[in-house]
Amino acid sequence: MTVREVIRMGHPNLRVPAAPYPPENLGSAAFSELVTDMRETLHAYGGIGLAAPQIDVGLRIVVIEIENTSTRYGEIQHTPFEVYINPVITPLEDETAGYWEGCLSVPGMMGFVERPQHIRVDYLTPDGLDKSIEAHGFLATVFQHEFDHLDGTLYIDRIKDMSLLTFEEEFAQFHADIDAGDENGADESV
Repeated sequence: MTVREVIRMGHPNLRVPAAPYPPENLGSAAFSELVTDMRETLHAYGGIGLAAPQIDVGLRIVVIEIENTSTRYGEIQHTPFEVYINPVITPLEDETAGYWEGCLSVPGMMGFVERPQHIRVDYLTPDGLDKSIEAHGFLATVFQHEFDHLDGTLYIDRIKDMSLLTFEEEFAQFHADIDAGDENGADESV
């Protein structure tokens, strides 16, 4: 199919909440083409997750796939390719933790974001089935980061301490070795 352009911060459509995907369109040629394009774009850009709004499609669809579990950000839980349609997140515990996040729509930068670490994700599968899963730790962060795009939110909006927004080179030089228990991981997905 097609590798699509990932739109970047500053493009106004990244800030527009996405519309629910109509379940009656699941299985259509247009739906299959969109999912294939999203997966190819995800791979071409080297991400682990991609939301439809990032390719300028204002629909509530996200794809996540974590193949290489050993990355420059440390070990990441393997997650097979999955399509999340009209997802809803419910935090299951109050505990939060922070990770260094990056984003395909905010290239070359990273920021430290704290998020709930135990969540439930309710979503529709491409087969039209309702499904729920629980996620913990970094994977919970990945889901929240990706699904934020569906509401017009970028990870930079969630940074509490703006001194922890940095270019990737400065992250590697000044932040990568800081107490891994407090500032670890990164979401290279979006």
